[in-house]
Formats: sequence, structure tokens, C-alpha cells
Amino acid sequence: MSIPPPPSQPPSGGFGAPQDPPPGGFGAPVPPPGPAAPQPGPQQQPSAQPAYGYPQTGPGYGYPQQPGTPPYGPPPVSPAPVQPAATATGTGNDKRNQLMIVGAALLAIVLIVGGGLWYTSGDSGGGSEADGNPTASPGGDKPQDLVPGTEKVPGNPKSKTLLNLPSPVPADVATVAGSWLTDSTYVKSDLSKVVGYNLVDGGKKWELPLPGEICGATKHVSENKTAILFKAAQPTPENKYVQCTEVGVVDLESGKLLWSGNAKSTTGGDKPVSLNTVTLSGKTVAASGISAGGAAWNLTDGKSLWLPKIDGEGCRDVGYGGGEALAAIRKCGQSPNYTLYGQLLDPSTGAPTFSYKLSQGIEDASIVSTKPLIVAADVGKTAKNATGISDLFVIDPKGELKARIPLASGDFNGRCSLDVEKCVNMVVGNGKLYLPSYEHQGQSSSSRTNELLSFDLETGKQTTDRADAGERYTMFPLRMDGSNIIAYKEPPYDKGGQIVSIDSRTMKETLLMENPADKETQRAETGFSPEYSEYRYHNGKFFISRTTVSKPLSDKSDPAYLFVSFTAS
Repeated sequence: MSIPPPPSQPPSGGFGAPQDPPPGGFGAPVPPPGPAAPQPGPQQQPSAQPAYGYPQTGPGYGYPQQPGTPPYGPPPVSPAPVQPAATATGTGNDKRNQLMIVGAALLAIVLIVGGGLWYTSGDSGGGSEADGNPTASPGGDKPQDLVPGTEKVPGNPKSKTLLNLPSPVPADVATVAGSWLTDSTYVKSDLSKVVGYNLVDGGKKWELPLPGEICGATKHVSENKTAILFKAAQPTPENKYVQCTEVGVVDLESGKLLWSGNAKSTTGGDKPVSLNTVTLSGKTVAASGISAGGAAWNLTDGKSLWLPKIDGEGCRDVGYGGGEALAAIRKCGQSPNYTLYGQLLDPSTGAPTFSYKLSQGIEDASIVSTKPLIVAADVGKTAKNATGISDLFVIDPKGELKARIPLASGDFNGRCSLDVEKCVNMVVGNGKLYLPSYEHQGQSSSSRTNELLSFDLETGKQTTDRADAGERYTMFPLRMDGSNIIAYKEPPYDKGGQIVSIDSRTMKETLLMENPADKETQRAETGFSPEYSEYRYHNGKFFISRTTVSKPLSDKSDPAYLFVSFTAS
């Protein structure tokens, strides 16, 4: 792995300032393709129900380098010039400093409440996660909008097991994507059903049976509701491969399926189109298929908002990103001559408010964030370490390129898959994008570690932010908590995992949870592949769950769990 230069030097690869795009540009604002003309207008705002966390990836074990010596992350910043000392007679500044010290002490005393410590970050007033988007920071994207975190530090961060639920056994392989954590309920997709569990003892609160297998789910929540995709029937000998056609909205507290429906193609008659992704933004549920385009419904009553639309040039929506805004990846043409666009949409009509054209030759793109719109792509197949990303494109509200973040060096472990919204290990807040470094050797030859780093969304340059994972741990971010970053630390073989909150100003870590290190519990926690698991943390409760289940290969295998969970003592 190459040694990245400091942020102040010209970039030589993945770190540092964004590189100039090639002739013709990596992308430029263009008139929206397709039959719909731009219809700028007020965007629907998400409701006041946050979604807590989303699936992440992050391999490994390790050990952090000592400050000043690491080849990963930015080097120490030179100290500022020393100011002249005050005179012996004292000044107004001396008195003001004394008052500030006294005030800080009083504030620290006030914050110790309820058997735990409420920690704050930022200079503005209180706040919570941005509505419906676990990756956003409320109050805007700029660093001056820092707000306090709301997660409470428990009096004792040592956790215990809440519930480890054995994995169901399908006939072959089945999708169980989808998990959500509210103030009172953990909700998990299962084999052809969705189940809610209470957070006191993990007991079942409700069960929602479905006619067929679940085949997709959004991570977002609005008005305490979420959206799923499922098949209309179970497979039969005559129809072994049932298509994924149904979209539905689930109330996370009551467990009721509020409505379900499907979409018909504008050219395919009455046959429902096949869907593979679904998302949610405010009052709009949007779903799409690879070849049929996308459709949308009203969250409350299931009323159709728009149907799949494919124009004469073969342009169709191949996926959506939700949360604070609604965005789309629109693909035009045929392989290998695709043209892709990142679009911000009017949620009520599906019409693009702007359209950003990616460079020719890009076959697939993903959405990391919708506010601001950040599109990920593998330009020229240059991504390394199987991350699927070589570049991130930050698009401003006018549809113009604000910054390009180069990740082709392979030194960073943000990842995207072919699903448009399934980008992991990256969260956005405070005008920055936070992501882990790729794991690397620690102090000993057998240890692995990494760091949490960030890029400035205005410039595309790496910042001096750095938080070390620690001895033989690797970390990845789960979500924002105000201006703080909630991260999970994967443990070595003889430790339990940790949840930490990272102050975005100082990158200082606060331990929120440390899981048991006994062999049985540790093996259950680490028995999940981060590539195919979902991680949820909120209010001292932590859940890790699978997105697919399969028939065991052997009776002698370790016990397989659909999910494991922990609660702070």
C-alpha cells in the first residue's frame, strides 16, 4: 500500500486534493433526459422519525500506529505560534479565561444526570439525527452547524446479551434483508415475515406474515413507517422462480402492513414489473427494477405517484436514494455504451430538478447521500481492494460538480455494490464524508488495524481528522448522532466488540458499549460477515443481523443466528 501524502501536498493517488477531470470532464450539468422536463419546486421534508443506523462492512483485526509515525491518515499538524504571555498585572482576557474555566466546570456538573453522562459536541443548540436519514447531520452540511449528540453514555458500558435468535433454515438460500431499531422495538425481516421484538427482554411483540419471500427493504424510516419488497407467492413446482413485484409499507410499532401494491409497465400490459430496490423519502416510497424503470407511491395510502417510464433512447431509472431528499441514477443506451445521470427528483412527480451527467464508460453508479447528492462510481475500472469505488462526485444544488473525491488508491474502505443505495462504511455530516482507512498491519506483523478519516465536501480534500481503532481492532462508522460519529469496532478473537461515539471536532472517542469477551458470546458476535450484515445501535441497544440465510453446510457448524443483540448494563 502506498504512503499517502499529507493533505497540504499535491495528491499522488487516493489521498489529498481532488484531481482535475480528464478532457471533457467527469461530468457536467445537462438537461434532464427522458420525457419529464425539470420541475423545480419545494421538496417534501421527511417526517420527524429518525432511522437508526444502516448496514455496514468492515473487516479485520489490528493495532494502531503511534502518533507521528503512521503511514495511514494525515500527519500531526504543526502547532500554532505561541502567543505572548499576559503581564503580571493581569488583563481582561485573564478574567474572561477564569470565568470560562468556572463556567465549563459548572456545565460538566450539570451534565452528570440520571446515572450517566450526557456528552455534547458542537457550539449550537440541541438536536437529533436528521429525519429519515441516518447519514445526515441536522441543521445543514457546514461545519459551523455542529449540534450535540443525543446518545447517553451508560454508567457501565459493559454489555450483556439481550437475545440471540437462531437462524431460520430455508430450503436453499433466502433473503432476509431489513432491520430497524426504534425507541421501543427492534424489527427484523425473517422468512416470508417481519417480526417486532421488545427491547426489555427481546420478547416477540408482533409478527407480520407475508405471502412470499422478502426481496428488498429500505434502511430509512418516516413517520415510524418503513418500506419492503416481497414476492406475491411462494415458489411451486410449476413456478420455482417467483418474481419480486410487491411493495408494502409496515408500521414499526403495530406491525401492520398498511398497504401493498405493484407497478405495471407503460408498455408491458397488466403484468407487474419486477423490482429489486426500494427506498423512502418523506411521504414518497420509490422502487425500481433493473430493466423496467422505477415507480413511486404515497407513504400513507399507497396512491400511485408515478409509473415506470422508459423513453425512446432506452433511459430508465435503475435505482433511488432516499432520506432527506429523493435522488435517482438514470441509465440511458445499451451496453457497453451506457450514459448515466445522477438526478435529484421532485418526490411527488418523479421529475428531475437537476441532472448531472457522468463520464462515458461508467456502467454503474451508486448514491452515497442525497443531501448533498454524492454519487459513487468506478471510473475506468480503477477501484482497488474490491471496494467498487474509484471516485465520489459531490453535486451542488444547481446540478454542478462541487468536488470530486478520489478513492482509487485503495487506501480507504468505503464500499458500494450494484444496488444503487447500498453504499456502506460512509456517513455524511458536518460538511464532511467520514470513512475508514483500509485495514493494514499494526505494530506487530500479525495484527491489523485501521483509522476513521474524513474528506471535506467543499474541496474534496482529505482533512486532518483521524480516530484510531485501537489495539487489534478495526472500526467503521454506523451513522451520525448530531455532529458525533457512532462507530463499531470489530474485535480480535479474545475481545468483545465496542460501540464508540467520536467527537467530530477533536476525534476523541467515548465508549458507549463493550460486549462480553467469553468464547461463546464472542463467537456469536463475530460469526457475521460484515459484507452481508446490518448493524443497528440506539440508546444502549445493539443488534447485528443477517441479510441472507441458507441451509447449513454441516451439522457440526457453529450455531447460526438470524441476529444477536446486546444491552448496556
